[in-house]
Amino acid sequence: MSIFERYLSLWVALCIVAGIALGRAFPGVFELIGAMEVAKVNLPVAVLIWLMIIPMLLKIDFAALRGVGRHWRGIGVTLFVNWAVKPFSMALLGWLFLGWLFRPWLPADQIPGYIAGLILLAAAPCTAMVFVWSNLTRGEPHFTLTQVALNDAIMVVAYAPIVGLLLGISAITVPWETLLLSVALYIVVPIVIAQALRARTLARGGTAALEALLRRINPVSLGALLATLVLLFGFQGRQILEQPLIIAMLAAPILVQVYFNSALAYLLNRLSGEAHCVAGPSALIGASNFFELAVAAAISLFGLSSGAALATVVGVLIEVPVMLSVVRIVNASRGWYERGAAVRRVQGAAAAAEGRGGGA
Repeated sequence: MSIFERYLSLWVALCIVAGIALGRAFPGVFELIGAMEVAKVNLPVAVLIWLMIIPMLLKIDFAALRGVGRHWRGIGVTLFVNWAVKPFSMALLGWLFLGWLFRPWLPADQIPGYIAGLILLAAAPCTAMVFVWSNLTRGEPHFTLTQVALNDAIMVVAYAPIVGLLLGISAITVPWETLLLSVALYIVVPIVIAQALRARTLARGGTAALEALLRRINPVSLGALLATLVLLFGFQGRQILEQPLIIAMLAAPILVQVYFNSALAYLLNRLSGEAHCVAGPSALIGASNFFELAVAAAISLFGLSSGAALATVVGVLIEVPVMLSVVRIVNASRGWYERGAAVRRVQGAAAAAEGRGGGA
C-alpha cells in the first residue's frame, strides 16, 4: 500500500479539521460553491468526483469478463453477498441503529438522510482498493479483476433500482430523475471515458504506458478526494461540532455490516470448496464499498450539507483500518479454512484430474 492508502483515515481526520475550520472562517465561499448547481448537480463537486473515479476505472479490464466461469464458486458467492445481501443488511442495520437504538441522540429530521447515505454506500461494491486488499491476502489476481469488472458492469443497471427500492421501503422520497442522472454521470460516463482512454493508451504504448499514466494521474485522484472531503466537512461543520459523537454513531452500522458480510462471503466460499486465494478477495469485495460513487450520489440526491452525504463520508473514514483488520483475520485463519471438508474434496478432485491429465 502507498503511504496515502495506509494512512487514509489520518488524511480524512485532517480533512475534517480543515473543512470545519474553513467552513467557519469563510462561510460565504462555501455558500457560493453550494449554489453552483445545474439540474441539481453541483458542478465543482462533479468535476472532483470525475477526477476521483476515472483513474480508478482505468485499472479495470472488462475483457476479463471472458474468464468469469473460471472461479464460478467465488464469483457466485460474491455476487450473492454484494447484490442480494449487503444493501439490504445495511438498510436493516441503519433502521436498527439510527432509527431505533441511537434515535434519542440524533436530530430527528436528519435520520432518514443518514439511513439513505448508508444505503447508497452499501449498494456500490468497491472498485479500486479491492486490488490492494486482494494483494495483501495473496489473492488470485485474475479472480479479483474478473469480479470487479463484473460488479462494475452490474452497477450500471442495478444501482439505481436497488437504491430506489430501499429508499422507498425506508419511506424516503426517491428523486428518480436525479438518481438516474447520478448513475449516468458517475457510473456510465466515467466508465466510457476510462475505457476509451485505457484502449488508446494500450494501443500506443502497451501495459507500460498504462502503468505510467496511472502513476501520473493517481495524485490527481487522491487530491480530488481530499478536496471533496474538505468541502463536505465545511458544510457539515456546525452539525459535527454540535454533536461530536455523531460520527461514531454513523460508524457503528458500517462496522457491523463490514464484518457480517465479509464473514458470510468467507464462510460460503469455504462451504462451496473454493480455494483460499479466491475466498480472501471474495470476502473483501463482499464487504467493502465504492465510497467515491456513494459520496457523489448522496451529494446529487440530497445536497452537500445533508445527513446522507455525511454518512457516506464516515465510510471513507473507517475504510482502511476496518478492511486491514479483515485482511488480518483472513490471513490468520488460512489453516482453519483449508481444513474444511469441501475445500479438501474440491482440491483433491482438482489434483486427481491434473494427475490424469499429466499421465495421459
